[in-house]
Amino acid sequence: MGPVVRDSDCVRFLQWCLPRLGLRWPGYRKVRRTVCKRLRRRLRALDLEDLAAYRAHLERDGPEWQRLDALCRIPISRFYRDRGVFEVLGARVLPDLAESAAERGTERLRAWCAGCASGEEVYSLRLVWDLAVQSGYPEIDLHILGTDAEPVMLQRAVAACYPAGSLKELPATWRERAFAEEDGLFGLRPAFRHDITLRRQDIRRRRPKGPFDLILCRNLVFTYFAQPLQVKLLGALRARLGPRGVLVVGAHEDLPNGGLERIAPGLPVYRQVPAVKK
Repeated sequence: MGPVVRDSDCVRFLQWCLPRLGLRWPGYRKVRRTVCKRLRRRLRALDLEDLAAYRAHLERDGPEWQRLDALCRIPISRFYRDRGVFEVLGARVLPDLAESAAERGTERLRAWCAGCASGEEVYSLRLVWDLAVQSGYPEIDLHILGTDAEPVMLQRAVAACYPAGSLKELPATWRERAFAEEDGLFGLRPAFRHDITLRRQDIRRRRPKGPFDLILCRNLVFTYFAQPLQVKLLGALRARLGPRGVLVVGAHEDLPNGGLERIAPGLPVYRQVPAVKK
């Protein structure tokens, strides 16, 4: 029959374990079934009959908490997710950043996608720049860093091969130009994989060095992490933004404190507020 994991038992278990991992239950309420399925598989692998037995196992086996932490990662992504965000990036944010770079005599913009999962966000940004922006700023290059804690997701990002459903929000002309279909999957053409670095990195423990002109940290820190960790990581993100750098968070996320100004009404797109000179 296998282990029994009822929804009510899973909810109680998550409400117990998530705070111990620096995570927050409200962020998991709608996606809990994904974690519950993983927990059921883990119980089967450990030959445990229920979550009460797994809780006892956790209290005996410290390293198992790392495995549980990995089970709680939610890698939901797709191309052009929250279409309005990418439209404002292409129409306003990236052109403004490119003009600022040109004024400074800089030929490179730097962007960081934190929690990039299987690469859809990284490559969406690449397509926005290559197909909608760069023709107006041919002297400027955009270099993109994607980081994620999950090695399997990064392997998929390197492969850059996706089911049709992942591309449904992309403009049709971009989809036709940027992807080649084979065996029911869509592979990103090599021309749109340039100036991209993918790196395994858990944002809670390590962050890349800045400054970045643009940081996308969507549906990660401000959805799943506990409030004290949100505050800490927002400070780390701001420290890695350039003087007029832009931070993009998830459509339904709220920032824990100030220091950033919203620059796109109704969208989670913020700019670093310059310090006032005294």
